[in-house]
Amino acid sequence: MSESARPGTTTFPTATDDSGIDRLALVVVTFKRQNLLAKLFDSFCALTQAPWRIIIVDNEHSDKTRDMVADLGRRTDALWGVEQERPDTEGGTARVVYAPQADNLGGAGGFSAGVKRAWELGAQWFWVMDDDVLVLPDAIDKLEPWTHGHEVVQGSRLDYDGGAFYWQYDFIVPLGIPNPVAPSAFDESRYRIMNTLCFEGGLFARSVVERIGLPDPRFFIYWDDTVYGYLASKVTEPIVVSDLILQRSRDIPNWDIAGVRQLNGTSDMNRYHIMRNRGYMMQYFRLHGDYNRFLFGLGTAATFAKEVIRLVMVNRDSLKTGIPALFRGMRDARKIYRDRDWRPMPPLKEDTR
Repeated sequence: MSESARPGTTTFPTATDDSGIDRLALVVVTFKRQNLLAKLFDSFCALTQAPWRIIIVDNEHSDKTRDMVADLGRRTDALWGVEQERPDTEGGTARVVYAPQADNLGGAGGFSAGVKRAWELGAQWFWVMDDDVLVLPDAIDKLEPWTHGHEVVQGSRLDYDGGAFYWQYDFIVPLGIPNPVAPSAFDESRYRIMNTLCFEGGLFARSVVERIGLPDPRFFIYWDDTVYGYLASKVTEPIVVSDLILQRSRDIPNWDIAGVRQLNGTSDMNRYHIMRNRGYMMQYFRLHGDYNRFLFGLGTAATFAKEVIRLVMVNRDSLKTGIPALFRGMRDARKIYRDRDWRPMPPLKEDTR
């Protein structure tokens, strides 16, 4: 039966086949944004290939979100049928899996929990995203060819207004900052090598998770995906491709820079974690022999300056609270770096599933 059989609903195309990406799990993290989540769910139902699993990590543990996820399950069953031929490791066949969390784990903790759940179920590929995006109908079709030769793939995105969205795919490791002048255009190969990742549409294989472990939940928010991509670049060659797979669905105040790059507004909580989580970044860099105190200090100063510019140009009303948040973050980053008991996220072994 098609979705059009249900009164008052939108008609979506029926996916022609299960995803050509082996045991592809979509991992979504959400928190108190059901209006955006509803749009994302609609875009799932328009996919031309059916994913193996859709895992919704609910950091709010909301009854409303639970009901929305249950409805999504009914819709995907109607569109794609129950996944009988490839049950998960627990014997389940439901495509949609609800994963409520007892506490708000932030984006970092949510993605860690979601990838862990997908791993336990037997996923071979993990396609991760926030709740404020839309997947384009042929996204899986576009990603699938790249998975034949690469273990980490980042697709391109459209901004909220439908224009191109520039993402800083090149990370200057000694400074610990994204390269602000990395070329935005692609050549005839249609991809560029990257050493970072974005959990807004990043796709990675089980073999990568096995070697570098789960995303680190201690970041809570910010830099978690950057560092995960950095760690992935130590074991494989991640790429960013020109193929469009997502569109942002949330309008964020921003300062447009030269018509290509933009500086988005943010919150004091983000500002705090932007500075604090450089402590975790330092720990990972030191572990892999990439930490230089002087150069990383320059990168920290540049990050602080960037956040001050963001406050002045985009969030001027938050100047009085924003500057103290930055200093608190820097103070707590030093505590993290000096913690001699700190340990990285451990690799995962197949026998721990």
